[in-house]
Formats: sequence, structure tokens, C-alpha cells
Amino acid sequence: MESVEATEKNSDKKPATELTPEEKKKSLFDDIIEIIETMLITLFVVVLLISYVTRPVTVDGSSMVPTLQDQDRLVMLRLLYTPKQGDIVVVYNSNGHVLDSNGEVVNSGYGLNENIIKRVIATEGQKIDIRVDEGLVYVDDEALDEPYVNEAVRSNDGAFSYPMIIPEGYVFVMGDNRNHSTDSRSVFVGLVAKEDVLGKAYFRLCNMETDGKKQHPVFDTFGFIG
Repeated sequence: MESVEATEKNSDKKPATELTPEEKKKSLFDDIIEIIETMLITLFVVVLLISYVTRPVTVDGSSMVPTLQDQDRLVMLRLLYTPKQGDIVVVYNSNGHVLDSNGEVVNSGYGLNENIIKRVIATEGQKIDIRVDEGLVYVDDEALDEPYVNEAVRSNDGAFSYPMIIPEGYVFVMGDNRNHSTDSRSVFVGLVAKEDVLGKAYFRLCNMETDGKKQHPVFDTFGFIG
């Protein structure tokens, strides 16, 4: 009896209605529109991230050896960033800034006209002293502990007389490869205005190595930098 009743109940169900060609066409069109909307939203988010939050950068040169190598691919943080001592930053260098006889910041008349990557050594209000006889850098009368440098500093490049106080709105930057770096010690860079600091380099994706005429990524240094 139970099987008969089940059969009778099932016989009461209406068969599924098949979509008409027009309905199928409309459903496919709706799916395509949804996919396009998703792609556009994703693209918009990526553009926002690149424009205001992060940005990929490439190291060009050896001024940050051993911390960074030539052709390292990095990610730079941009959003609401304020330069801090010890940070590795990307700077747009169009003009070098030096001090005149009155201690006012003026353009040196030189500039590299390119983005450079350096480490923040001192910020506004701090006193910096480069003592080449000792091979040390002092900030606020204390020698910096710098395990990241390639070698002791042996040149001050003549842009400033030390010790000096970093003016408001500026930072002093140096490369970790101290004796092979054009940085704030040089009239080509000098003091860096805070608005010229594009962001903090904080993550290394890979290094691009050249094999013959082709480049390929190497991920053995993947991770945060400092």
C-alpha cells in the first residue's frame, strides 16, 4: 500500500518547465553582464590599491646592498605613510635640497630626476653627525647600530657641514651601501622633502636574474624587508 500511495503522490507533481529560447538567451545575457560587472569591480579595486595603497617598484643599482639587490621587485606602501627613522623609502628626486648661509633650505641646482630607494637616517628635528674618521653615523649624539650596512661610512660628499639639525618637513636618507650611494650627503639629493617620499618599501617579491638574454624571477628572498 505504501508504494502505491507514493506513486500516486509523485504522479501529482508537475513536470519542470523548460525555458524558451528567448528565456535561455536572456539568462545567458544576464550571466555575461554579471561576469563583466565582477571584472570591472575587481579592476577598480586593483586600480585603487595601486594608486593609493600599494605600488610595485624595481630596484635599479647597488646603493642598498646588502639589504636590497639590483633588480629586486618590491611592494611599496603609500597610503597615509609618514617617514620614520630606519624605514626604507622610495623618493622622487627632482632637485637636491641644501642649506644656505642662513640655514634655510634651498635648491642645490642639481637633481637626479628619478626615483631612488634609500633608508631614512634622521627626520625633522633630529641632529645628524657623520664622522668619517670613526666610520659612524650619529643621530641625537648616539652612534647608530647599523647591522644592515655594507661597510663603514668613509665619505660625507660635501653637501653639508656636520653636525646639523634636520629642518622641519625634511628627512635625511642614505644607502646601505654607504660608500657607493648617491644620497643626502650629495648635492644631487640633499635633504628630502616629505612630500617627495612616495612610500615605504616593505615587501620583496623576487629578484629578476638574467639568463642569456632572458630574465626570470627568483623567489629565494621572498618576504618582508627592513
